[in-house]
Amino acid sequence: MGATNTVRLHPVGVEFEVEENETVLEAAFRQGIALPHGCKEGQCSACKCILTDGEIELKKYSTFALNEMERGQDHILLCRTLAYSDLDIELLNYDEELLSKSIPVKTIEGTVTGVIDLTHDIRRLEISLDQPLKFWAGQYVDITLPGAEALTRSFSMANTPGESERLAFIIKKYPNGRFSSKLDGELTPGTRLRIKGPYGTCFRRENRNGAVILVGGGSGMSPLWSILHDHIASGEQRPVYFFYGARTRNDLFYLDRLAEIAAQNPDFTFVPVLSHAGDDGDWQGEKGFVHEVVGAHLRRLGLGEDVDVYACGPAPMIEALTPVLNMNDVEAERTFFDKFTPAPAEVPA
Repeated sequence: MGATNTVRLHPVGVEFEVEENETVLEAAFRQGIALPHGCKEGQCSACKCILTDGEIELKKYSTFALNEMERGQDHILLCRTLAYSDLDIELLNYDEELLSKSIPVKTIEGTVTGVIDLTHDIRRLEISLDQPLKFWAGQYVDITLPGAEALTRSFSMANTPGESERLAFIIKKYPNGRFSSKLDGELTPGTRLRIKGPYGTCFRRENRNGAVILVGGGSGMSPLWSILHDHIASGEQRPVYFFYGARTRNDLFYLDRLAEIAAQNPDFTFVPVLSHAGDDGDWQGEKGFVHEVVGAHLRRLGLGEDVDVYACGPAPMIEALTPVLNMNDVEAERTFFDKFTPAPAEVPA
């Protein structure tokens, strides 16, 4: 075994060991210490911190996540940091509830049990696990396909944590998707996979007051479906508004299930939004972009200050929604994002 070093996190007073050739974030995950993170690949800046003492090396990262000025001021990305000595690190963002909800990352084998068409380009992937996986509603795992290329992609669970021996995922297909293209043919029942996780900070917070706002687009339905059903199962009595953006009616799914949820839960409201309704004269629902509709409802209902917002979907949707929430006085501490970024070979249509 190689050398190990100690990482000390301030101001939370957490210490853990990091092994040789292991990033600080990987070491934290392995030992069940949940730190702010996003892409885990040096692209998003969610794990940005300040190194106050110690020697490190940074693996390749995007300057959009960590620019030259920040690097010159000893800012680092935990997902890219290799330790060459004991380290003292000041967290720029930390969440006491996140730390209290820490779950050690595990690697588990599983078997595909089904692939179901939901729309022309969205599939539901179902996997049976060899052993249970603990996770919180809204989190995700890395799925690795068999074979020499060991292709790995990150997907959010659509099922609730109570179903720990099977996982379901709502996945959007991309024309050039090395992983998603396999949903129509190669990923058949019986295919063996490797699951690693859980990851993610956009999980359902419990015992809170005020309304819950869910905002999704495309496969962003997956973690929100888990959060919604986990909320219902919890018995908490809070108004829930679910805004889902799609291009046309052909991109909508689960409408019957959502109508059933609304009929059984008077505090639940589902608001589908079509950005390309065009000449669809039969569409009587909201038109435009989902962030615009969210803003209009926040203003009309006066929900701004006392809400929890969970937003999951493509990066442009999240980036457009952020200023809308700020302008409506939604507290940053009560907004939780899961920004989906396609792999380089998976360019959105």
